Amino acid sequence: MYATRANRCATFVLAAGLSLLPSLLQAQITVPANRRSNGGLRPPAEKELIYVTLPGTLEGSWDQNGNGIVVLDASNNYSFVKRIPTWDIPASSYPEQVAGVTASPVTQMIYVATRGRLAAWDLITEKKAWENAYDGTCCERPQVSPDGTFMYVGSDLKDFWYVVNPRTGDLITKVRSPKSPGAHNLNLSLDGKLAFMAPNGKVMGIAETATHTLLRTIAFPDNVRVFVVNHDSSLIYTNLNNLLGFVIADVKTGQIVQRVEVQGFGWPENWNVKPRPRIPHACPSHGIALINGEKEVWLDDGLNNCIHVFDNTQMPPKEIASIKTSAGPYWITPGVDGRLAYISSGDVIDTKTRKIVGQLKDEYGRTMHSEKLLDMVFANGRLTQVSNQFGNGLVADDSCCGPAMPAVASNSRN
Repeated sequence: MYATRANRCATFVLAAGLSLLPSLLQAQITVPANRRSNGGLRPPAEKELIYVTLPGTLEGSWDQNGNGIVVLDASNNYSFVKRIPTWDIPASSYPEQVAGVTASPVTQMIYVATRGRLAAWDLITEKKAWENAYDGTCCERPQVSPDGTFMYVGSDLKDFWYVVNPRTGDLITKVRSPKSPGAHNLNLSLDGKLAFMAPNGKVMGIAETATHTLLRTIAFPDNVRVFVVNHDSSLIYTNLNNLLGFVIADVKTGQIVQRVEVQGFGWPENWNVKPRPRIPHACPSHGIALINGEKEVWLDDGLNNCIHVFDNTQMPPKEIASIKTSAGPYWITPGVDGRLAYISSGDVIDTKTRKIVGQLKDEYGRTMHSEKLLDMVFANGRLTQVSNQFGNGLVADDSCCGPAMPAVASNSRN
């Protein structure tokens, strides 16, 4: 499939990407005219910012970038803007690891979950609006509904998900999925009508958000890890424990319709050894996204520090490229318009050219390895657009990526 073993990761970058000058990186990023900041008497009409929550990774020291929310200017080579304080942690203690982040243009708030509490910050004042620990078993990744009326957030590895009022933090109810102990990732459909509740276990629960009740469950062959859904929530693409690849499940039938494994790259022989390689999250692949109007699946590879690119216009999806990252990739967050992907390695990748075009660094020039960040667009100081922390499929703008891929028939291939 590839010419030599040495060039299997097609897009090669130096270990820290330091050979790319900032001016060169910025030249490769197309900045919309209404967000360009080149000085002058009046600022641009819009401001695009990356909000990076810290500490947000299992890779490296919990103190390597401090804690809080580091804000970067996406239109100016990801230059440092400010650090928003979250919790005041004594130097003698470790900060709480961030478990997830989401934001809402409706409420004008950003929500940060840790394994211990959930809190909201007003994006206009940057003051904490509320905080809640609920019954002491909070929290995992949260998601706010499109209309801002409710938010789902996982309990800390229990068998239920909290439903919360995003404006006040008050508990509305809990949704239990008894077959899904180990509540972990949480994803909403694009219209907010379905909540996909995944444990670090084999059975995913799906809830109907109109009534906040469990609708059905889907059993997977191994523990569900990072997962995404396509634009109409008919398909789930998910990582599994012990798989460098992904499976695709049909939401309506609950059947696994495709299983896709990376070919080569030392798989599976480099995984099936004792002791196994030490990789954050203890699985070979922890990160997946639907890119370029669902025409591609991007898959993290923690064994080789690569992202594998699959053609998703055919079934099963076929690998067509790979991208070498500057550190371990364990999450993929697409930007608001899908043109860029933010990787937990700290790399910013152009989704069309598959080239690294930037890096996310704190105010001291240290690369930030966070799996919990958001791309946000503001107009007149108010949030108007925000990315999803999950790389769900979207109907793409023709100027970016062409039309979205049509729904895939459920050809069984377990």
